[in-house]
Amino acid sequence: MGKTVFETSAGGKFLAIRARLWQLPPMKLKLLSLSALLAVVTPVMAVEELLEIEGAPDPAEVAADAVGPGGEVPNDLLDDQSIRNELTVNKFTAPSISKLFDTLQFLMPLPIAEVERKMPARMSLDRADLGIELGFLIADGFLMVQAEQLEDVEKMASDLTRYGKALGTGDRVNRHAAGLLESAKKGDVPQLKKELSSTQRDVEDELVTLQDADLARLISLGGWIRALEVATVAVDKQFSPERARKVMRKDIAEYYSDCIAGLEPQISARPNYLAMRDLLEGLSTKMALEPGKEPTPETIKDIRRISARLVELALQRKQ
Repeated sequence: MGKTVFETSAGGKFLAIRARLWQLPPMKLKLLSLSALLAVVTPVMAVEELLEIEGAPDPAEVAADAVGPGGEVPNDLLDDQSIRNELTVNKFTAPSISKLFDTLQFLMPLPIAEVERKMPARMSLDRADLGIELGFLIADGFLMVQAEQLEDVEKMASDLTRYGKALGTGDRVNRHAAGLLESAKKGDVPQLKKELSSTQRDVEDELVTLQDADLARLISLGGWIRALEVATVAVDKQFSPERARKVMRKDIAEYYSDCIAGLEPQISARPNYLAMRDLLEGLSTKMALEPGKEPTPETIKDIRRISARLVELALQRKQ
């Protein structure tokens, strides 16, 4: 991204990172404040010497650009403690996958068998693909824990480790994978959810440090698409206006549409991302309820079809 080069082997092993920090396109500079950049550079250089810096930007320009994405994260999707911690370091954040899955508590019983997915055996060589798929994986972890299928946690922890290594965040993910296994042995469902939420936040923090905040947003996007798929199937199978309103989140659809528009062109111009953005724009319109109107079964069926298509597009790997 920009001048950043990432290389992975076919097995997904993270081999090398070389970043030219200041030669980022304008959209990247919008993701981090100048103070955040300066705070990040020194320790990373000292430990790994992974960054090659050429020149420096005009501080006034960076300060003017540090305004974040076009959309704002809906307040109820913010993990409060994590956000307080993050904002002391940078201007970036994305919706919490754990908050997205909180909605599914209201939509029990969940159609677990109908929406079951398996992670690909072969790792992608494309980082955008890895980000989206990691979001699906974390979301599936919440789905697994919600259904108390704790016997599957070991496989999930192994998959998390693979994706962590491929994205260069292996050390942080490994700690959470160990925590997941320990909590599963104890049958501690609340702690399992905390570990999954912390996994997302720690990966995001590391990606921001590596100048890869686009990927952090893609992780959250993958989690939301998966949550929407599960939620719409649940509501379609057992419809009520109250349950349907949990799905009608125009603000979330708009946020992710803005996020896709703001990704680097190498990602946002890919056909599947252009198609996802169009679907999200249409989805935000369909999710808008007029005053005094209730959602209908037909609307939910439409949203279910759209969410299924979003899943297909999101999981299309770069050719």
